[in-house]
Amino acid sequence: MSDKPKLPDGPLTGGCQCGAIRFRALKLRPNPHVCYCRMCQKATGNLFAALVGVSHADLTWTRGAPSEFLSSDHAARGFCKDCGTSLYYRSVGGQHVSLSIGAFDEPARIPLWFQSGMEGKHPSLIRLDDVEAVGATEAEDAEGAARVRASNHQHPDHDTADWVPHQSQHHE
Repeated sequence: MSDKPKLPDGPLTGGCQCGAIRFRALKLRPNPHVCYCRMCQKATGNLFAALVGVSHADLTWTRGAPSEFLSSDHAARGFCKDCGTSLYYRSVGGQHVSLSIGAFDEPARIPLWFQSGMEGKHPSLIRLDDVEAVGATEAEDAEGAARVRASNHQHPDHDTADWVPHQSQHHE
């Protein structure tokens, strides 16, 4: 892609699903991407990780602090210990973290510039536009979507002065 879309100006905010952890990024690094490597697949429990770098100097954890798992001697993965949201990848001793684009409050504002870890790309993703689209949840199951909204324990996609996660959300 030679004509890369512009990165949004900061600050940008985000956090985990339950709201225990929030962050503010003043500036994004010019590397928004998806990674298909097996380590990213395992870390996110998905087919890829969508990441964008933020230097340590431009990142503030505004509520809570992520837990970390050393996925190798060289890499750490940050996540919320309460809800499990995958928040970042970082090289141990590196100058930045690669935040999960989906953890931002407005992920659609962050364009993707490249793909990496191509050896792990799921074959169906190559033809994703050919896979049947069955519609949007709101259109296909408006009643079910309304039930989910009414019982939603997820933190809203914006900063809040106070937020206490619902205690009923943790199940053993």
